[in-house]
Amino acid sequence: MILFHSNSHNFTVKNKALIKAWLKRVAESEGRSIGQIDIIFCSDEELLEMNKKHLNHDYFTDIITFDYSDRQGIISGDLYISTDRVSDNARKFDISDEIELRRVMVHGILHLVGFNDRTDEEISLIREKEELYLSLYP
Repeated sequence: MILFHSNSHNFTVKNKALIKAWLKRVAESEGRSIGQIDIIFCSDEELLEMNKKHLNHDYFTDIITFDYSDRQGIISGDLYISTDRVSDNARKFDISDEIELRRVMVHGILHLVGFNDRTDEEISLIREKEELYLSLYP
């Protein structure tokens, strides 16, 4: 089950059913199934505080993923997404907010299935996967 939440501001996701089905297919393509995924939209400030508190990082980010998976093959977790970062990055890369939002959501799902982005090699691989799955969005 995938649920969408908004922490402190009104933010609505367009095409929720389509996005849920797509993210489910992404997980299945990676040999996993979806347990409970909560996607929580928040501000830069909220995510910065979480980044400091939980990861000891003092910088803005677009997503923080908390992995609660406890059974083999079933992914569960929270994806906290800064809508401010999504909008800023969309402008920076000259794409729509919707496309950037999908990139960030699939990035979080890829973390839950086991991909990391700590080294240059890992970053390159997760970016390739993002592009692949973005191209498969209906």
